[in-house]
Amino acid sequence: MKMWYSAALMLSLAPLALSLAAKDDTGIVTIASRHSVDETVERAKQILQTKSVTLFSVIDHNGEAAKVGMTMRPTKLLIFGNPRGGTPLMLAAPSIAIDLPLKLLIWEDASGKVWLSYNSPSYLAERHGLPAELVKNMAIVETLATQAAE
Repeated sequence: MKMWYSAALMLSLAPLALSLAAKDDTGIVTIASRHSVDETVERAKQILQTKSVTLFSVIDHNGEAAKVGMTMRPTKLLIFGNPRGGTPLMLAAPSIAIDLPLKLLIWEDASGKVWLSYNSPSYLAERHGLPAELVKNMAIVETLATQAAE
């Protein structure tokens, strides 16, 4: 009887465990930076420039929050890309346009630690059904995050 109860309990909790695992797998990679948010942003801008990658925009989330009288820890989003890399992705899977241009989020946590977050290229490839050989077209985001954080 006890064994049956344990099995029934495990089966009843299985959907909950699966839903938690699915919610936990966001495809977002986060790494620590050794610099402030502004320093990390400047480092990322320099790296993009040297690699001839277009920086389309820097969104200053905490600056925009301040404009409406709200405070927010430093949080900036860089939007960048290159048509030579992105166009083949969109030709192979038009839905990836929702995730392009690539993005790098640079943010400060409650303890003052700075982090860089981005969508994993392999996650994006799987999400949109891209062929494996095109994942390299998004590798710049990993390189950028790693070098900007150093």
